[in-house]
Amino acid sequence: MPDMPSRGWRGNALLAAVTFALGVVAALGQAPWSLWPVSLIAFAGLYGVFACARTWRHAGWLGLAGGAGYFALALSWIVEPFLVDVARHGWMAPFALVFSAAGFALFWAGGQALARALVPQGGRGAALVCVAALTACEALRGWAFTGFPWAQPGHGWIATPMLQWSSIGGALPLTAVMLGAGAGAWHLVMGRRAEGAGALLIVAALYGLGPMLGGAPAAGPGAPVIRLVQPNVPQEQKWDPAYMDFHFDRQMGYTAAGEVPDLFVWPETALPMLLNRADAVLDDIAVVARGAPVVLGVQRAEDSRYFNSLLLLDGQGRQAALYDKHHLVPFGEYMPLGNLLARFGIRGLAQQGGYGYSGGPGPELMDMGALGRAVPLICYEGVFARDVAGVPGRADFLLLVTNDAWFGEVSGPYQHLAQAQLRSAEQGLPMIRAANTGVSAIIDGTGRITAQIPLGQAGYLDAALPPPLPPTIYARTGDWPALLLLALMLAVPAALHRGRLRRAAAL
Repeated sequence: MPDMPSRGWRGNALLAAVTFALGVVAALGQAPWSLWPVSLIAFAGLYGVFACARTWRHAGWLGLAGGAGYFALALSWIVEPFLVDVARHGWMAPFALVFSAAGFALFWAGGQALARALVPQGGRGAALVCVAALTACEALRGWAFTGFPWAQPGHGWIATPMLQWSSIGGALPLTAVMLGAGAGAWHLVMGRRAEGAGALLIVAALYGLGPMLGGAPAAGPGAPVIRLVQPNVPQEQKWDPAYMDFHFDRQMGYTAAGEVPDLFVWPETALPMLLNRADAVLDDIAVVARGAPVVLGVQRAEDSRYFNSLLLLDGQGRQAALYDKHHLVPFGEYMPLGNLLARFGIRGLAQQGGYGYSGGPGPELMDMGALGRAVPLICYEGVFARDVAGVPGRADFLLLVTNDAWFGEVSGPYQHLAQAQLRSAEQGLPMIRAANTGVSAIIDGTGRITAQIPLGQAGYLDAALPPPLPPTIYARTGDWPALLLLALMLAVPAALHRGRLRRAAAL
């Protein structure tokens, strides 16, 4: 491969543009497109570009270009929250996308720079180190600055049988397999048949064996029946007094209709007032629920603090349990340095009072009576495997309420739903998912959607809740085995390369 500096600035700019375009194509593996073969081919091209770089600096720049293209498409929905109130926030939309794409691309830049620093161009094990370094940086992206593990390359496998391997290793091995398949395809095209064919045969075997790991039992005759309530409230109408009563009455009508299920589930922030002022409304909800418990999202105030909460009303309409969201969205539900920024009129997009929400104490289990124990999750918390795994004990199901109206109607809601499927498959637990605008769904312990209300449709759905599976390997171990394996994948080839250098110097 020629060294990048020999290309001149025009050649380097062209290579960066090609790398950016490959990143855009690689993002087509994400929902709603789910074109994983296209994504795999694009990752093959991205690995080929990485192989062009002799120095860690050039590898880092190429990683930045590829990552920027990838995140520009994968996270294109990030402009949607700023378009809810265009007059106030619209000017921020392009900056949000550019800074998000470039900021998250820095993790890819760091991964490729590290890989090239550990193993030089053409060195044995370069592909292994590149895959491990990028996967490790994706793991870091899920933790740094509160974390944002959205749109990992491995999420391209969620709509395939490969999803079942998450029950053993979680999300990180899925990313390693996607990147490894791309590197293997590149080696095959470049004539390294043994290395390329070997990597692709491993991926094919994992894909083919995936269904053997799945197989959740169907809900039996005595399974609890859950009613998902989806009011489909556009975000620009959510807090508009002219529409609030209409949309609340729609939820009440859906709750009063038909046979009485075992549980009603309303979405995030379903009440048009604070919990502190909702006693009469809660009484009305209990009446239309006809003796069945109701879960709903609500905001509440405590002294000068505000919380985004999930409330359980028991069959008598009493407040049986309350969960406060603890993993808040930076710049959405709270503003870092909020008191200072508020002086300039800059506030979180989703906050309704004060300088943003306060976080709850952390992951917890909610006693749902006869239904068992649930892991309560509110919106964004469903993208964090650690928020699901951090509860003290084993749950019977996951319970997620969300308002995906913030994410628009193109890609964001579908990517959010896909990550919900991943959480269920990781833990072997069914999920009840109620979304304001959709997609509301029942998901079984293998990540399969068993019932759903489509995006953008108002309505309700009664569906049986599938039973939980035995604890998965991932539920018992978390990410530690995958992280240790990544460390070995980085350390062994690097050590072998350094050993060869020392032997060559000795001669």
